[in-house]
Amino acid sequence: MGSIATAELLADRGAAATADELFRSPAFLEAEGATHTLRLSSPGRTAQVPLIVREIDGSELLDAVSPYGYPGATIEGAGAVAVAAEVDWSQTGLVSVFARERLLGEPWFGGAGERSSVLVHDPARPRRIRPRLAEQIRANQRGGWSVQVKPGPDSAVADRDVFAAAYAETMRRAEAAERYFFEREYLDAVLSFERSWLLLARRDGQPGAAAIAGVSDGVLHYYLGGTADSARAESPFKNVVVAMLDLADELALQLNLGGGLSPGDGLEAFKRGFANGELPFRTHELVCDAPAYRRLAGGPAAQGGYFPAYRAP
Repeated sequence: MGSIATAELLADRGAAATADELFRSPAFLEAEGATHTLRLSSPGRTAQVPLIVREIDGSELLDAVSPYGYPGATIEGAGAVAVAAEVDWSQTGLVSVFARERLLGEPWFGGAGERSSVLVHDPARPRRIRPRLAEQIRANQRGGWSVQVKPGPDSAVADRDVFAAAYAETMRRAEAAERYFFEREYLDAVLSFERSWLLLARRDGQPGAAAIAGVSDGVLHYYLGGTADSARAESPFKNVVVAMLDLADELALQLNLGGGLSPGDGLEAFKRGFANGELPFRTHELVCDAPAYRRLAGGPAAQGGYFPAYRAP
């Protein structure tokens, strides 16, 4: 089949931006360091994908990855979804692209692979909270813990400080990768999004746990959260999760709780205690310059299943 779709790389991260979707909002794309937009044009359809273009070590070549989260693309037109055999990638100047899809809706490109699944609370189904968790949540309520829910743009500087501290303490306890230690400017950018919320658990005025949630592409996403070291014993984050479930019910949107750091770990088990469904998380692994990719990926790294193979750890 000949090339009936064209791909071009625009030096404009704003081309894919949209004000009412968190993961493609201008502030989020800036915070994530998005640099370009991939425009994929096919008959009756245009998809614009935000990307972070990177240099490939040891070469003058470039590849790209989409921002974190579930950005998908901004799509115009109702034409058929393009597939790899139909696309001319030569004008992009990229060796490869790793791109994340949105959770709901039609994919921007054919052949997306299911990378994993995320746990969700669907307001259209009966709420599910594991009995032991429900007991602990009630105990926290009796003990004086309550959760305040504020729109992100309206949240106070002091409350953002509380969130930043609790989140950083949680990442240190988890020995998380450096990628997950966000600067304060990043958190402020996410909370500047109109449809974001800051949820904060307090007792006697003292904070204990907090989370950020935001809407993107028809889903309320739990994005970041944490528990202060001082509140670990009671873990009021459970109460924060219930408040997110309540917010999802109010908005009539599914709540994406995400998954664990690895399949079957304790974080995933915790989230399963609140979930009543799952959604597939899909990604695209696109080779735009096959000869360059094979040259870069030569040797054992090419067999490891990591994409792109030449960036395998």
